[in-house]
Amino acid sequence: MQARRVAARNKTHDAHDCIGLGQQRCEALVGHLSSVSSSARCWKIRPAFRLIVLNGIQSLPRLLVEKIHTRRKNGAAPNGNHWDVSIVTSSVDKMFRSALASLQAGKANDAERLFKKLLSAQPEHVAGLNLLAILLTKLGRFEEAERYAQRALDEDATSDATFYNYGIILKSLKRPTEALERFSQALAINASISETWNNRGTIFSDLKQYREAVADFDKAISINSNYPDAYCNKGKSLAELKLYDESLGAFNRALSLKSDLAEAWLGRGNVFFKLKRNADALVDYDKALSIKPDFAEAWLGRGHVFVDLKRFNEAFAAYDKAFTINPDLNYLEGARLHAKMQLCDWSDYDAESEHLILSIRSGKLNTAPFTLLAIPSSSADQLQCAKLWVADKCPPSRKSIWQGEHYRHDRIRVAYVSADFREHPVSFLLAGMFESHDKSRFDITAISLGSDDNTEMRQRLKESVGHFIDVKAHSDDQIADIVKSSEADILVDLMGFTAESRTGIFARCAAPIQVNYLGYPGTMGANYIDYVIADSILIPASHQNSYTEKIVYLPNSYQGNDTKRNISKKIFTRAECGLPDSGFVFCCFNNSYKILPSVFDRWMRILLEVPGGVLWLLEDNATAVINLKREAELRGISAERLVFAKRMSLPDHLARHRLADLFLDTLPYNAHTTASDALWAGLPVLTQIGEAFAGRVAASLLSAIGLPELIIETSEEYVQLAIDLAKHPEKLAAIKHKLAENRLTAPLFDTKLFTKHIESAYTAMYEQHRRGDKPKAFAVEPIS
Repeated sequence: MQARRVAARNKTHDAHDCIGLGQQRCEALVGHLSSVSSSARCWKIRPAFRLIVLNGIQSLPRLLVEKIHTRRKNGAAPNGNHWDVSIVTSSVDKMFRSALASLQAGKANDAERLFKKLLSAQPEHVAGLNLLAILLTKLGRFEEAERYAQRALDEDATSDATFYNYGIILKSLKRPTEALERFSQALAINASISETWNNRGTIFSDLKQYREAVADFDKAISINSNYPDAYCNKGKSLAELKLYDESLGAFNRALSLKSDLAEAWLGRGNVFFKLKRNADALVDYDKALSIKPDFAEAWLGRGHVFVDLKRFNEAFAAYDKAFTINPDLNYLEGARLHAKMQLCDWSDYDAESEHLILSIRSGKLNTAPFTLLAIPSSSADQLQCAKLWVADKCPPSRKSIWQGEHYRHDRIRVAYVSADFREHPVSFLLAGMFESHDKSRFDITAISLGSDDNTEMRQRLKESVGHFIDVKAHSDDQIADIVKSSEADILVDLMGFTAESRTGIFARCAAPIQVNYLGYPGTMGANYIDYVIADSILIPASHQNSYTEKIVYLPNSYQGNDTKRNISKKIFTRAECGLPDSGFVFCCFNNSYKILPSVFDRWMRILLEVPGGVLWLLEDNATAVINLKREAELRGISAERLVFAKRMSLPDHLARHRLADLFLDTLPYNAHTTASDALWAGLPVLTQIGEAFAGRVAASLLSAIGLPELIIETSEEYVQLAIDLAKHPEKLAAIKHKLAENRLTAPLFDTKLFTKHIESAYTAMYEQHRRGDKPKAFAVEPIS
């Protein structure tokens, strides 16, 4: 006898697949046996009921075996609906009954022992092989389960259920390609089982083949129109395709059929989060948790919402709860640590950051790449993290949209992609470049992924480019098609792995040349990004192996700047900003997550040596303020010597820089736009150069404005120079005078010169492509 069918639905660890055994739904198998002819037995085992489980089988359901009498046969069961069982001895039959009874009673150890005893006596017992494979899958012993499933298949390759169960095991083993083959074989035998279509759909989803997944879920629904699991899984795949309205419809249908389907509440909450409907997302996550209090993915979703709302205390609490439930949940570890860093909560920081890096080196999907930039890590670590992220989140499309066509245009077509064409640091830096592009040689397009904030900056950007295309509501496929139809020669990603990025557009290879620039300070680890624009300070030649992109070296600095950045004429007083009437003012307006214990140690050492001096920081959140003041006291510095600046408009913010004496940079994630803000406002920046891209940006800026003396190699030199400048005002005055003279003459703030250099870079990329050459690193020659 063989078991008819195990399983078909469960929420997998990556979000909310509803599938079968292994992390799956269990359907089918045991029940009650009554006496039948001793000469022959044939059992038709039908699904009894479903059990949704998360991250493994929690328990086998009660299984129902319907005994039927039929004639003995050799070969396959008719229509794959049941197996015939060969004549067995009464002793083998007794062993099978005992094993089955133990399985029904939930006595896993006894059932395993008895099934193995049965198979020792009759190795070809197909039902025993299947049931033992199912049991071992339930116990999480997937490799061992596969051996028995293969033996069952060797004995009987004519039943869809055997292939089906094998597919479940292969999914659990994270071998989706093989699982796809097994489910497809099951469907070739019997295409009338909705669960098989549903489960194959989850495999297509695992393989990022979301359109194929949706087709399978639709087939399952066509067989069983009241199948909530299939609707739930369909909603997930539609969300991956950025078809959010259709996704919501699928989740709504799932919930109308099964209101306690936690996975559907989670999935709908995830869509609401993507749509920035944070209040609705929280309601759905809470509903999921009311059904499953230990639903780690729902706690993770809550954490994401609270981060977006900048409620970092609640974000950390949610991440921490998820971490206690499932510390191996994808990307949770990094999100949790980043939330702690936002709060300047440094408890166990060294151990947790070290564990994060070691996990990345071992290939775990434990953090988004952006989080790693603010943690002491090497360029090689960041490359590994980016590669892991790309392989999981945005792998190369199976078919490139651009198919090698040679475009013939009178101008080079450059399209910039960003969600930040609004009041945002990227636009503050690049607005002048967009205006300065030589429109006679370059046809410039801005592809906007983000919301319209109805600001002057948004309008300025629209007027500065030839084409401004709002694609916020479009899917990645649709946007890639728009890029292809526009015949863009060069597609520039201004986001990388920052918030609201859409790397999937680039994964579809919509343009002949694809470039990583400015928004993300590091490699994207993707073979579909051809170039990264940098400079020789950011990426020394010795670091090139830590980048999948070919390096394009601009003269001076990689960073564009806008000389139209307005500095308010308002004259702030110290009292207005909470500063003392006298005393040296060190400042750092970086985000709080960039302030690490090692950085803070140096700052406190500096304050100890500069009596009356204060440290002026950005007030990022109330908890960070409390924690930083406490950390200062622990280091012997009065909390009153830390002053916190509230956020204000950029022109006013730039104006208040005049009250500071020296900007102290952070490491390993430097000030980037904040550093150029300070320099534009006339405030010197002291930096310690780091190992990776994010820790070398301030050095690039200082070099381009002619202040290399403020680029320091070691932490001790950093401390000593800060103290020296505070104690010798004439030295600081000389540096400020030099900065004032260079501000409008040095390359850093020469917008037109920078634009010519980046245009030279685009031209060289374009000419390499026209020649049929593969992308290769090059340096742009300086233009006088």
